[in-house]
Amino acid sequence: MAESSAPTAIWRTLWRWHFYAGLLVIPFVIVLSLSGALYLFKPQVERWEERAFHNLPTAGAVAPSAQVAAALAAHPGTRLAFYRLPERAGDAAMVHLALPGHRMRDVFVSPQGRVLGALDPETRVIAWDRRLHGQLLFDRSGSILVELLASWTIVLILSGLALWWPRGGGPAGVVWPRLGRRGRPLWRDLHAVTGFWVSALALVLLFTGLPWAQSWGSAFKLARGELGLMQGPQDWTIGGKPADGDDLHAEHNHAAMAAGMAGMDHAMPATPFPARDAATLDVMAALAARANLAFPAEVVPPGMPSGEGGSGKPASGWVIKSDAQNRPLRVTIRYDAGGTHRLSREDFADRHWIDRVIGYGVAWHEGQLFGWINQLIGVFTAAALVLVAVSGFVLWRRRKPAGGLGAPPGSGTWPKGWGFRLTLLALMVWLPLFTASLLVVMLLEAAVLRHIPAARNWLGLSRA
Repeated sequence: MAESSAPTAIWRTLWRWHFYAGLLVIPFVIVLSLSGALYLFKPQVERWEERAFHNLPTAGAVAPSAQVAAALAAHPGTRLAFYRLPERAGDAAMVHLALPGHRMRDVFVSPQGRVLGALDPETRVIAWDRRLHGQLLFDRSGSILVELLASWTIVLILSGLALWWPRGGGPAGVVWPRLGRRGRPLWRDLHAVTGFWVSALALVLLFTGLPWAQSWGSAFKLARGELGLMQGPQDWTIGGKPADGDDLHAEHNHAAMAAGMAGMDHAMPATPFPARDAATLDVMAALAARANLAFPAEVVPPGMPSGEGGSGKPASGWVIKSDAQNRPLRVTIRYDAGGTHRLSREDFADRHWIDRVIGYGVAWHEGQLFGWINQLIGVFTAAALVLVAVSGFVLWRRRKPAGGLGAPPGSGTWPKGWGFRLTLLALMVWLPLFTASLLVVMLLEAAVLRHIPAARNWLGLSRA
């Protein structure tokens, strides 16, 4: 972020890595920051999407089973996946149905049992935004790309902090920008100072997002299993898919839920909802209401995947649960098939300590741990990252020569400082995709690029 009057091998290496990492991640930092900022407001966005199903009269309200029956009658050949209790009096209940063709549908039913409308959960704003933010609208390959970019963004931030580190002089241009300056000096101050203030928040977001990533999350899950640190199903996805094969309620993965039900065509009765189950549904909904579960509170009938332990096997009993985005508020209560005996209750405090730590991190990452304060901090972080990315791009364009990329010159020697080497080793162990990509780049540079004069000159490489 800042230049030095006495460059060393470490400084040159950091500056060069900072430069290339910036070029690699700048466009994606902007996309992921903006998509992440939108996801912070998931509760507000989803309530806005469902605005037509709010503020309804409550007189003449019918039982939840009647609402489910109405939804099933309006969509013949479907099955009940779960019933979501209304968030507030006068809100419609949401009946989540499994449709033929491995698709799902959110059907909204008034308190009086009238079907008001339906939404495709996979085309809702936040579902699209989640796929963009976590997978760049691709499948697991997109998750791997996001993880690679996140790894290099961590390197970008750490190298930027090292380059920013004050080397004499006052706090102006270090702790606050000198807004009276113009041109490149002003852009440099905006880039360096904003980068300093946002670095800690950005690193927290990046590290709390790693458990979701395809390779890092898979390796972490494997290590936990080998060390005996697993306790129950994992409550977050990996690479956009359930971590436990068919843990289909993890983060409302509707596509995975539909896929998990694909092999159950003959395992569950078609509509209408059986009378015995209808009566029990009313009891379960009443129990869920009395338990005062955080929204969204759901009732899952027997026979649904992930009802027991996230195993993907049909549950033998009923489940009432809170699927709140603020993970510490989540609760899962299990009953037998008749709904007469409570089998277990699992609160956030009952989960393994690793799951609790990650749960707090996920809730912070999604902007729900401290309510609107968390959301505002998330918006500040996203806006600051966009400013850092834009200012970095402007600085590069202003100094880029006509005949080259404008990369800082390399030192020609490998840095020897132990601090640098230990930090690099820690990053290589913690970030496997960074390690793999760094080795590929170093091999490509040494074996190919340095031996091609045009490429060597354009990239600013020293001779082989």
